[in-house]
Amino acid sequence: MASTGDDRPAPPVPPAPGAAFLLTQIGSQAAARFAERTAELDLTPPQVGLLRAVAVAPGRSQQALARHLGTPPSRLVALVDGLDERGLVERRRNPDDRRLHALHLTEAGHDLLRRIAEVGQAHNDEVCAALTEEERSTLTALLARIAADHDLTPGVHPGYRRL
Repeated sequence: MASTGDDRPAPPVPPAPGAAFLLTQIGSQAAARFAERTAELDLTPPQVGLLRAVAVAPGRSQQALARHLGTPPSRLVALVDGLDERGLVERRRNPDDRRLHALHLTEAGHDLLRRIAEVGQAHNDEVCAALTEEERSTLTALLARIAADHDLTPGVHPGYRRL
């Protein structure tokens, strides 16, 4: 250990941040900034994710959607209710099981999803501004590989488990 000149050992140098720390640091900042951007659309990130999930697989039941998102069905109902009241999603009777409701985006929901896509692209561009297109592609591929290795559902934020 190096000396400080007065016979006291120099304090240890802390290790450089690792990849996991940097992912957390950037992820926290990116999530907060995304929440700010979606608030301008009068949406929360969970509402954005729900709209996206309904658009990706229209006609899925609330129960199936809750399983896909990893959230309790009772918590999902409140999110669906809010989007339904705003005319963004609609519940239709499932033709195969009339006890279930199939979720679909309305025209207003599709229009808002297009605006969300623009916001999402601007957000991605801001977060990755320091990278070239090739570096962005590489980073995306590496992060997708890590996410798959951790059995994360593609396109689903793990925050739904805490709703």
